[in-house]
Amino acid sequence: HVQLVESGGGSVQAGGSLRLSCVASGYTSSHRCMAWFRQAPGKEREAVAGIYEDAYYVDSVKGRFTISQDKSKNTMWLQMNSLNPEDTAMYYCAAGPTMLCKQGNWYRINDYWGQGTQVTVS
Repeated sequence: HVQLVESGGGSVQAGGSLRLSCVASGYTSSHRCMAWFRQAPGKEREAVAGIYEDAYYVDSVKGRFTISQDKSKNTMWLQMNSLNPEDTAMYYCAAGPTMLCKQGNWYRINDYWGQGTQVTVS
């Protein structure tokens, strides 16, 4: 059973930076497609970035966010720079079938989720 634990959220002023972390346990080789999602109050959850061998980003965060991972430590990060109030949301780490990333469909992950970490930009 895959467990995901996020950390690193907080409050920051516009233009600031935060680095989110996600530590995974109970991995299987078939579920190595990892991603960050976010959900703002009153809005649907949206994909932010994904990673397996390549990194993927939605247009709204390209050039500002960087997703990375250390497979040996089962840890994934999301470096967020130039934050703006529109980035305010609960951020979730997710894991899904490796094939989703290989197909470029990382944003369809819906298998395993962390508890979320709040990011507030003012």
